[in-house]
Amino acid sequence: MKSIYKTILLNREISHKMLAVLLDPDQCRGSILASTVATLKTNTPDFIFVGGSHTVNSIDSLIDLLKEEIKTNIVLFPGNALQFSSNADALLYLSLVSGRNADFLIGQHISSAVAIKKSKVEVIPTGYLLVDGGKPTSVEYISNTRPIPRDKKEIALSTAVAAELLGMKLIYLEAGSGANTPVPIEMIEYVKAGLSLPLIVGGGIKSTDELKDAFDAGADMVVVGNIFETFPTKIAEFVAFTRGYSVEKLTNQPN
Repeated sequence: MKSIYKTILLNREISHKMLAVLLDPDQCRGSILASTVATLKTNTPDFIFVGGSHTVNSIDSLIDLLKEEIKTNIVLFPGNALQFSSNADALLYLSLVSGRNADFLIGQHISSAVAIKKSKVEVIPTGYLLVDGGKPTSVEYISNTRPIPRDKKEIALSTAVAAELLGMKLIYLEAGSGANTPVPIEMIEYVKAGLSLPLIVGGGIKSTDELKDAFDAGADMVVVGNIFETFPTKIAEFVAFTRGYSVEKLTNQPN
């Protein structure tokens, strides 16, 4: 199986922007699940992320359904150690480096490390930075950590670079699910300029205009989830925009 991380690196090299659709097993159920799967079958993003801050429903069953119906890579986006599934293609091994709660820096990892190593799931160490999205989020409450203030781009960069030097392979700037406002454009630009790793941005993105802003600012991948829980059919709009964005950028490059 082709390495998902190598795919991310290759896409970044050719300026192909990536979209990940985030599905929370607690929210993506019943008619929402049916509509979401139907849309994803014909409007497939680069990746499907599965997980949530407080997930109680089965991750395994959702992943099995997705892999049966949709031809794309399924990546775990776990809120805690209990959300590991060997059925996924890859795991974002998140360390909440912006916080000071040891449980989400390393504690949760210890609980699942042996099982993860024995599995065939590709592990991608990821520095996870929580940024103020304008209101308290589930991530903030569950992790008991304070987000980076929106006007403190220097702190965000220093934290991201520290994660890079510790050997992490991705940086994820997160405003939190259902955030009032996405990660500030100025922060994305500033972190991107000082970072060598691929940059993921998520949280609070509700329109293709905001998606474009994140891509323009330097995000290599954008994760969108909350808006699709209310409007699953919007997935098609976001997927089409992402594909068109990369093609347009390549077409307009000088010879």
